[in-house]
Amino acid sequence: MLQFQRGDLGEFSMVNMVSARAAALWICVQVSSWSSVAAQQVDPEVGLTAQEQVLLLYDIKLQCLQNISEHDPADEVCAPGWDGLICWPRGSLGTVTKVSCPSYVYDFNHNGYAYRKCDVNGSWVLVENRTWVNYSECLWFLTPGKERGKRDFFERLHIMYTVGYAVSFSSLLVAIFIIGYFRRLHCTRNYIHMHLFVSFMLRAISIFVKDRVVYANGGVQQYDAMLMDDINTVSISPLDKTQYVGCKITVLLFIYFLATNYYWILVEGLYLHSLIFMAFFSDSKYLWGFTLIGWGVPALFVSAWAIVRATLADAR
Repeated sequence: MLQFQRGDLGEFSMVNMVSARAAALWICVQVSSWSSVAAQQVDPEVGLTAQEQVLLLYDIKLQCLQNISEHDPADEVCAPGWDGLICWPRGSLGTVTKVSCPSYVYDFNHNGYAYRKCDVNGSWVLVENRTWVNYSECLWFLTPGKERGKRDFFERLHIMYTVGYAVSFSSLLVAIFIIGYFRRLHCTRNYIHMHLFVSFMLRAISIFVKDRVVYANGGVQQYDAMLMDDINTVSISPLDKTQYVGCKITVLLFIYFLATNYYWILVEGLYLHSLIFMAFFSDSKYLWGFTLIGWGVPALFVSAWAIVRATLADAR
């Protein structure tokens, strides 16, 4: 017989963490259809986006609620129900109900099982006024040691690249000041260098802004409640689609400035090529063309990408 203790109640917090984990990154998306993802096996090689995971969970929830509505309360069994992650079947009196860890939750251990116990009175066993459930086999990756280690790693990584970008920004700012202050340094070659420096500075700024906007925790409770609400509740209050506009613009600018970095590196190469093979042309003539390549061409590609994304894959 499966043993359970009060300590197993800690699994409830881990269950909530899964829903929050799936929803925390779903801040920059616009929901246009709740039924766009079908309940299916998750390919471990492909994975899921955060939004696809949430949509998949919600789709499973709707199917579960439909099945629950067909249950006859007069049956002497523990009633089926949705706990936010699994649609539990009816439980036989005095037995432990075992359900495979759901394949539609990407991060789960899909070879494990979740457990509930039905008592002889036809009720699921309670611990501290909550239905006891054991998700330990599914949630092996969320053990305190592993989760703390991952969190510490990403916090250190965030500090490292933030300091790195800050130092880079400061150094480039000093370099631009020096080139701009001394008139002897004013030439086409250094102007191109300044454009390259500015593109890297704007990239650093966009990363700082993106970190503040994209990884903010707002909305986690909203989507967690959507998945974990009462099993008799099917409706969802409509989402304000305009709340993600600022986030989307931030990500779009980040992608644009990232592209300008590479195009200004390309311009540096084109300028060196022009010095070798077209030395009889005026440098100032090329500067305008180089400027259009460095700032204009990325804008064309990023704009095209944004239009296609907004038209065909805005809800992803």
